[in-house]
Amino acid sequence: MKKSIWKWLLLAVLTGWSISLVYPPKEKIKLGLDLQGGTSYTLEIIKEDLQGGSVKDARDRAIEVIRNRVDSMGVAEPNIYPDGEDRIVVQIPGMKAEDRKRASENIRRAAFLTFRMVHPANDQLVSALFAESKVPEGYMAVSMPSRSGVRGGELWVRKGPPPTEEERAKLARFEEKTGYDLLLEKEIIDGKEYFRPYYVNQKQELTGASLKSADVGYGNMGQRSVQFSLDARGRKIFGQLTSDYAPGGAKNPDPNSHRLLAIVLDGTLYSAPRIQTPILGGEGEITGSFTLEEASDLALVLRAGALPAPLRVLEERTVDPTLGTDSVNSGKMAALIGLAAVVVFTMFYYRFAGVVAALALMLNLVLLPLGMWLVAGLFGMFGGNGMGTGGGSSLPVMTLPGIAGIVLSVGMAVDANVLIFERIREEMSLGKRFGAALDAGYHKAFGTILDSNLTTLLAAVILFWQGSGPVKGFAITLSAGILASMYTAVVVTRMVFDLLEGRGMLNKLTMMQLVPKTNIDFIGLRKAAGVFSVVAIAATLGLFVHRGARNFGVDFTGGVQLSLSFEQKAEVDALRKALEGAPEIREAALIQYQRAGGEDLSAEVLALKVASAEESAAAIKVLQEQFPESKFGLLSETVVGPQVGEELKRSGMIAVGMALLGMILYITVRFEFSFAVGAVVGLVHNVLLTLGVYGLCGRQLTMTSIAAFLTVLGYSVNDTIVEFDRIRETRKLRGGRLDASVANDAINQCLARTLLTSITTALSVVALMVFGGGEVFDFALAMFIGVCVGTYASIFVATPVMLAVRPKAEGAAAAVPAKAAKGAKAAKAAKGK
Repeated sequence: MKKSIWKWLLLAVLTGWSISLVYPPKEKIKLGLDLQGGTSYTLEIIKEDLQGGSVKDARDRAIEVIRNRVDSMGVAEPNIYPDGEDRIVVQIPGMKAEDRKRASENIRRAAFLTFRMVHPANDQLVSALFAESKVPEGYMAVSMPSRSGVRGGELWVRKGPPPTEEERAKLARFEEKTGYDLLLEKEIIDGKEYFRPYYVNQKQELTGASLKSADVGYGNMGQRSVQFSLDARGRKIFGQLTSDYAPGGAKNPDPNSHRLLAIVLDGTLYSAPRIQTPILGGEGEITGSFTLEEASDLALVLRAGALPAPLRVLEERTVDPTLGTDSVNSGKMAALIGLAAVVVFTMFYYRFAGVVAALALMLNLVLLPLGMWLVAGLFGMFGGNGMGTGGGSSLPVMTLPGIAGIVLSVGMAVDANVLIFERIREEMSLGKRFGAALDAGYHKAFGTILDSNLTTLLAAVILFWQGSGPVKGFAITLSAGILASMYTAVVVTRMVFDLLEGRGMLNKLTMMQLVPKTNIDFIGLRKAAGVFSVVAIAATLGLFVHRGARNFGVDFTGGVQLSLSFEQKAEVDALRKALEGAPEIREAALIQYQRAGGEDLSAEVLALKVASAEESAAAIKVLQEQFPESKFGLLSETVVGPQVGEELKRSGMIAVGMALLGMILYITVRFEFSFAVGAVVGLVHNVLLTLGVYGLCGRQLTMTSIAAFLTVLGYSVNDTIVEFDRIRETRKLRGGRLDASVANDAINQCLARTLLTSITTALSVVALMVFGGGEVFDFALAMFIGVCVGTYASIFVATPVMLAVRPKAEGAAAAVPAKAAKGAKAAKAAKGK
């Protein structure tokens, strides 16, 4: 009795703890950008340009610098956290479209300020360039007359879009002078951009590390500038530098010669003022053709401090707040409908036991926040502080794949209850009293529940280890769901039954039995099943290979993925023709309409995949100009560099390989090696066929769909292990014999459980398919295919392969004792007669 009281007290404590983690919800539950809108950046430190110190230290310093910059922009609740040793994830919620470019530039800007001397013969060198008509690629030379307020002379004009980093590096080497870079100072004349070239010494006389403050100022003519001051060390160096190069100074003895001091920020020349006199006060001014916003941003990044090394943007994702709201609504609807469908089915089929299971399912959702908190903390110890978990009492950020993980865990949570109830049914059919049947049912089902859930948990751990942010969120919610469901199904339901049975209020369980006892020769159908599997895999994978690059989203290929809203639908062929005719778009764009999700099930978005951010802007402009009646608007944008794509391909393959290896080892230890071979062949079969059918449906592979495939691994091995566990039990009852007859009996005995758990999981997945749009639909589709394929494979693939790879001698050896025992028994009977 005391032991029972402690169980109920523990349940009360855990429930209260879990509720405290999410109450009040608006303060405790953080939504990811896919649920509230905003922009996310994945940044990588360029290690080649790191000056001293470790990469990890540079990453930590960069996080603080970026945080200062984002805070200075007035952004509410940014989420900034490390991702591995050399990467940083920056998530800015609720950002307006017009602020995204500005935020991106401020975050990436290294703010590496340097003061460098201009070549003493710069005027002659530049004049020679114009005299000889030497102009860098992408520019053209013009001559501007001097007039009031405008400094004329020979200038260059940019013919195309702003230069890339590669083009800027090439420009610096144009007509190379040893030890000098050719840099361009931008000037705005009559509203148009012009560029004045300077040869700037590569030697840094002073860096921004000595910067004390920076603010927006105004020059004598009212032009905007950035005024700065230096610390004591900087004042000393700056004073000595300007003294040396002032007219008549130690390094400029000609009293009529004026040397130029270049002020360079992140490789861009902002100004090159004359050094008139020594500047001893440590204060200066950066002038240029600034707008107020440009001057403010420049002052902001200088005040926030310089990054320890430049950053490159590996991935950028933008989601419109409207799309985020629709995702929340569709996620809630999918969760509620999926939960209701599972609860109704369970109560209808198992009656009172189903009511207990439904209550356990509700409790499972209540305990889920505690499970997420524990799992996120545990995973964070080994996988870094990902997903925005800040330690303490904070929960991981909730994302769309995270909601999918919750909905899936609802379907899988019933699996343990089904195993227990079916075992109790079997024990009661043997004539045992209710208390004994209850004990035996829970005892016999526990090993199977533990094995099946641990293998799924193994897949979730590998997902977190190898996955990106959203996939990690899915892994956390799935793992938390597994832990919560094991506790509620194995412990809490038993507490309820024991309480009622101990007080004489329950002495039997009445259940439906839609699946009668069967005696199907499943192993006898193995050849026909084998032919079907080979043909199906070959046909669907053949089509998959034929589609080539069209199978892969930007997560794996790199590029830009756009989702556009529209009011009037345009034909795909017309859209494709318009984009192919645009000179800015070098590669053919992939175009398709997709379900948008949300309350309106007929809503669609236009999905575009292009090669670069420049092509993205050009594509939107072309569509808006040529299809004005469609009124295209940007809902989301994902920019992924090719480096990330290659890494994701590699990590995806590693994740699948590690999952298979881990399962082989676990099943070998728990069963035998032949069982492991059968399970792994079944898993490979499931992934290949699911992949083929998924491609047949015209969907693209993304990190979210990869999460679904890895979940299929865990789910299908769950089915297989339940059957293997029954085969092992039946084998013991048959004196150690293991052949087709034993396997058939075992499969027939647990056929009801296999079908029922597939139905409950399918109910949750179908809810996601019907009410989820975009990536959630892709995830649910892959899972639905995987559930169907996995149910088939656990019966017709895994067990036949397990029997086929067993040593033939073992079967014969097992059969001899059985025959001998039968003969001895017959002889004994004859003797008795």
